[in-house]
Amino acid sequence: VLMHTIRQQLETREHAMLAPQATFSDASKGRARPEPDDPIRPAFQRDRDRVVHSKAFRRLKHKTQVFFSPAGDHYRTRLTHTLEVSQIARTLAKVLRLHEELTEAIALAHDLGHTPFGHAGERVLDRLVPGGFSHADQSLRIVEVLEHDGAGLNLTFEVRQGISTHSKGKHGMPINVPAAERAATLEAQIARVADIIAYVNHDIDDAVRAGVLDPADLPAGPVEVLGRTSSARIGAMVTDVVEQSLACGLDSLRMSEPVLQALLDLRAFMFEHVYENDVATAEFAKATGILGGLWEKVRLDPARWLDAATIDREGLDAAARDFLAGMTDRYAIRLFEALFIPRPWIEVSNR
Repeated sequence: VLMHTIRQQLETREHAMLAPQATFSDASKGRARPEPDDPIRPAFQRDRDRVVHSKAFRRLKHKTQVFFSPAGDHYRTRLTHTLEVSQIARTLAKVLRLHEELTEAIALAHDLGHTPFGHAGERVLDRLVPGGFSHADQSLRIVEVLEHDGAGLNLTFEVRQGISTHSKGKHGMPINVPAAERAATLEAQIARVADIIAYVNHDIDDAVRAGVLDPADLPAGPVEVLGRTSSARIGAMVTDVVEQSLACGLDSLRMSEPVLQALLDLRAFMFEHVYENDVATAEFAKATGILGGLWEKVRLDPARWLDAATIDREGLDAAARDFLAGMTDRYAIRLFEALFIPRPWIEVSNR
């Protein structure tokens, strides 16, 4: 009897501590499959734990963020990117008195469906898969369908909705969007803006480290508004979001126009000079060759490579998409070697 009161005490504490606009654990719309409550952990905390313990989360450490199979020890991977997003998101949630664990669960799950080979891999898969490919949709599919041998993680509605609305693409607005386009919870709005704050800044850092960007080349306007270093820019953006969101009474998450414009200008600069520059385009050609080759091969022998239940339920394309999107960079390269390169050549190159 006592154990049950621990979770209830935590749920009661939320109402005492959080802003009225927060999302409360005891008001969750629940899970697709009803299950008994945990004796200690409220619903969103439990979701956060499920994400961290998932196989897809562990695979993020071997997925590239921007640079194709980076050899250096200090480049970001999808996992370190995810942790950086989570930290920025938690900072915002804490200061605004919103639900930290819900925010964190969305942030930690937002990129679970990302392809191998970073931005290039996503663009390749978008061309290969009939109907296109979206990593946000795939992340949702992982938590709803693919994890736990097809049972999914059975997360709450609020976390799943946050995963589905985090992605902005090349031109999408991360914040200050019309009410009809906003994520349903403020916590999901936080995860969405924390993602772009994190990746624009750490991708600049990685691009400088890789020698494809000189810090002096960054556009002067945004640097003037946001700051010269990554931490200064993150600090400026987080402070601005806090001040603007409080100023509008937490009606929605907000950012001031000058700061948002500086962020969007930096993102546009990164797309032009890093994500889609000559070096990236050469890497894109490699990713196209590897993923395109694997897409053809695995479909020729689906019984060996693809999930039979998915093929029966949704067809060959869906099964091939799941298999390729789930790969780490190194698994994709190894499988490509095994299927396309004669064994003696591989043995010579590995000596």
